[in-house]
Amino acid sequence: MGSGFSRAPRRAALAILAALSVGGPAAAAAERQTPSGLPVPRYVSLKFGVVNARAGPGNDHRLLWVYRVRGLPVQVVAETSEWRRICDPSGGLAWVHKRTTEGRRNVINLAARPQPLLRSRKPTAPPKAFLNPRALAALDRCEKGWCRVKAGRVSGWAPEGSLWGTAEAPQCR
Repeated sequence: MGSGFSRAPRRAALAILAALSVGGPAAAAAERQTPSGLPVPRYVSLKFGVVNARAGPGNDHRLLWVYRVRGLPVQVVAETSEWRRICDPSGGLAWVHKRTTEGRRNVINLAARPQPLLRSRKPTAPPKAFLNPRALAALDRCEKGWCRVKAGRVSGWAPEGSLWGTAEAPQCR
């Protein structure tokens, strides 16, 4: 009877280890928690018209530049409890304090031409408006390869990936 009790915990431990190893590194990465509990990468916007970009997560790190665009879409690629490492539409990587960002998602037209905002999710749909180069718009939602954005009082559809802030993949390496 004593030997049966010693084998049961060993079998249970082996079963748990086997179950954990089935998922491999992908399952371990999915289990990894960020300080905010939100996924990384993810998009946010700059909350203020003046945001300091630093070389590291803290006010004691060197100031790299100052963002001067309220609502600029950025992608969070890493985080600490108080700081977010962001990728900006120009490809710059910097750390900003979490209080300088907000969860509202915006997009920006980085193309040299105006981006048509279509009346429906069809490539042949007529344009409802155009989003000028370097113009910001609020992202409503993306579905089936199309994103609905709103600029001022006008909303329309643009192909996913045609505006910076819609691709889910990391934008900076």
